[in-house]
Amino acid sequence: MLKGFKEFIMRGNVVDLAVAVVIGAAFGKIITALVDGLINPLVAAIFGQPDVTNVGTFTINEAKFSIGLILQEVINFLFVAAAIYFVIVVPINHLNERRKRQSEPEAETLTTDQELLTEIRDALRTR
Repeated sequence: MLKGFKEFIMRGNVVDLAVAVVIGAAFGKIITALVDGLINPLVAAIFGQPDVTNVGTFTINEAKFSIGLILQEVINFLFVAAAIYFVIVVPINHLNERRKRQSEPEAETLTTDQELLTEIRDALRTR
């Protein structure tokens, strides 16, 4: 039983997942600081409040509803998603494209005769 657990823990994907969680938590703190230090003051300058959690609050039978709280979390999510996309995903995609271009051999440009012979070969194969 312990051997199976050890094998499970030592798999590469479990370690990768653990690293992703730790980096995600650290990145989340950066985004929280960005939202608290830049975005919320900007919202306060525009709307007069540091966040939108008090917008659209109402009470029914002593139950407090807050549409603004939902809006604030949606805004926070969009900022986190945008930051992850533009700071992590886009640069990694560019690096992968660059590596792919460097590893692929450049295709030779064919002469007209070679193109014609290729077409003839392909036509004969289809028969």
